[in-house]
Amino acid sequence: MNLEKKLQALSDAFGVAGFEDEVREVLRDMVSPYVDTCEVDPLGNLTCSRGSGDAVMLDAHMDEVGFMVRWIEKEGYLRLTGLGGWDERILLAHRLTLKTRDGGKVHGVIGTTPPHILSEDERGKVVPLEDLFVDVGARSREEAEEIGVRIGDPATIHYPFQRIREGYVTGKAFDDRAGCLVAAEALRILAEEKLPYRLVVNFAACEEGGLRGARAAAFRVAPKLALAVEGTIGADMPGVPEAKQPVRLGKGPAITLADRSITVNPRLVRFLEKVAEENGIPYQYKLPAYGSTDAGAIHLERGGTLAGVVSVPCRYIHSPVSTLLLSDLEATIRLVVAFLRRAAELL
Repeated sequence: MNLEKKLQALSDAFGVAGFEDEVREVLRDMVSPYVDTCEVDPLGNLTCSRGSGDAVMLDAHMDEVGFMVRWIEKEGYLRLTGLGGWDERILLAHRLTLKTRDGGKVHGVIGTTPPHILSEDERGKVVPLEDLFVDVGARSREEAEEIGVRIGDPATIHYPFQRIREGYVTGKAFDDRAGCLVAAEALRILAEEKLPYRLVVNFAACEEGGLRGARAAAFRVAPKLALAVEGTIGADMPGVPEAKQPVRLGKGPAITLADRSITVNPRLVRFLEKVAEENGIPYQYKLPAYGSTDAGAIHLERGGTLAGVVSVPCRYIHSPVSTLLLSDLEATIRLVVAFLRRAAELL
């Protein structure tokens, strides 16, 4: 399976924060041949390791932003609450996929009032998430329950993965299925190499809910060195000044200097720069201080851990249709692999 097909499998898998089961199974199948152990902890993290000695940890989160059913109206419409950070401007009139308790899928539409019957003032307003409703074709609460919908069911806006042109693809949840694929490919590429440390790859649950999975995993693993791998904010687009573009597509992996959860130790930043330059890998900096990542939780555990972040540039994250260049994804894999081959220099 080539890189694009692997990304498609990960992107199309359902994996709302706290409900990452499908993503976890795709990843387990991808990486099991290349590791000694794969374990699932009570939070839902999939933690895979090979080798022995001090732990070097890669982390990439499995979950995507989504929703949970918070109420079923007597007329059969659903009300939602958010799981992760959504931009309320973009939610109206999207198709929604809900996962029921028995693992089935129910499809619906986030409804929108026709503009013909709205006042001019109403047409210009953003509808808050708490006021949105979902139409699943049920005419009563009982009908909604008959098709399997219950309060607490997770949901996400899902448009299938698609190639826009050669090397340029779109799909949901590239934050952080792109990072998951980087970590999985690193395990595959390094499978036959003996590393002078224990390599632990944590595919984290619940990053979008507050960096929860990575925090628990870091406490358990107790790494000496860690690298979070993300899909981050590509904003090279009309209307965004260059000084406000956190990263740009086509410029290679982004090295984080600081964000809202971590200021990366300059020693690690310089090391990543050196590895990239010596291997001819293009790179850029993620402009501070946008967003937060699992590194923010990892670096505070067990008295402190040397931790950093490398990201794949992705446009339109936290929306139903992210985009990325496969060349950036490939360059990020090269950088992470080169970093792991020399990581012992930092231990």
